[in-house]
Amino acid sequence: MARISDTIENFIKELLNEERERQVLIQRNELADKFSCAPSQINYVLTTRFTYEKGYIIESRRGGGGYIVIRKITYDDKAERLNVINNSIGESITYGNALSILDHLKDTKSITNNEYEIIKISLNDRTLASVEDKNKLRADMLKGILAVVLS
Repeated sequence: MARISDTIENFIKELLNEERERQVLIQRNELADKFSCAPSQINYVLTTRFTYEKGYIIESRRGGGGYIVIRKITYDDKAERLNVINNSIGESITYGNALSILDHLKDTKSITNNEYEIIKISLNDRTLASVEDKNKLRADMLKGILAVVLS
């Protein structure tokens, strides 16, 4: 049996797939009622499963009952995509956040499974064990690798 978080995530992703504009408007309380859960559970799903690193933008709107806009990021060209990814990586990145970006790239078929595994192993904490600032080096490596792989 799927966890409620997985069920909510899949429901929102199905809504996004049905929309041509790649965005959906939801009301947190209505969604919580639909799944018989607390609104905080909806917040949890939004903040952990629909992040910028995973290819989504979340906007909260107040008034009129309030609603949340979930938008799937699309890229017009390769340079724009790489720029967005590099901004997301920043000057320093944890292994978990790097994996979120890689998962998104694999899910969108921007990288192959083999590329995913090679990049993942090159960025893990054990590989970078002797480095003082792992997160900075990891960010620099990820940017360099993706510049080659995504070009």
